[in-house]
Amino acid sequence: MSPTLQQLLLLLLLLTLLASTALSHLPSSSVTTTTSLSIYDWQSARATYYAASDPRDAVGGACGYGDLVKAGYGMATVGLSEPLFERGQICGACFVLRCVDDMRWCIPGTSIIVTATNFCAPNYGFTADGGGHCNPPNKHLVLPIEAFEKIAIWKAGNMPVQYRRIKCRKEGGIRFTIDGSNIFISVLITNVAGVGDIVSVKIKGSRTGWLPMGRNWGQNWHVSADLKNQPLSFEVTSSDGLTVTSYNVAPKAWNFGQTFEGKQFP
Repeated sequence: MSPTLQQLLLLLLLLTLLASTALSHLPSSSVTTTTSLSIYDWQSARATYYAASDPRDAVGGACGYGDLVKAGYGMATVGLSEPLFERGQICGACFVLRCVDDMRWCIPGTSIIVTATNFCAPNYGFTADGGGHCNPPNKHLVLPIEAFEKIAIWKAGNMPVQYRRIKCRKEGGIRFTIDGSNIFISVLITNVAGVGDIVSVKIKGSRTGWLPMGRNWGQNWHVSADLKNQPLSFEVTSSDGLTVTSYNVAPKAWNFGQTFEGKQFP
């Protein structure tokens, strides 16, 4: 006996429901989604350089690292314009730069790895496309001439480049330089591997719990607490969500001005 039209319609409805149920239980990896731009993608910017005519040019900076050579960064550093600097959050991040588009001045096949240590302030006396290189919305990088000449001839001036965020490779552990006075503790955090930039810090004495520290400026963090005559531990969290805890990094007899080394990010 041939099936009736009603039976065929019921069979078709049943098959449709079964197919819908099966698709709803597919693993999430089978679904294509749109994600934001990866920090590891190449992006376009422009770069200039400064000549260190005075040794003091290598000291200071908006990230608070002080003497860049003593802090371990040397001349492989970069100052970033406002759209890239993120109000100091980016301090310590590492980038690879390459010269592009202008083959008159680029050194072919070269690139350089630099660490964000400074801020390139805008100059509103000029327009963004008329001399105000670091004015918003420009993505601009300023390098020491020693770094710039690794990828381009110095006569190039304001060069088109590409940059890409990469993980930092550092020797040894995270360094904690303790400053302040009495019950005000300021800690400069340097030599951070992994993504390089820090989003939160906690400090702990032997007689206290974990105390959140506030960002003072750059990678200087502070807390008001009496932590003298206590060994100090630190909990550091980077922008990718990883946390490293270094217990009893500073001994009981620590003093202001000293630097101590803790654990390191992978």
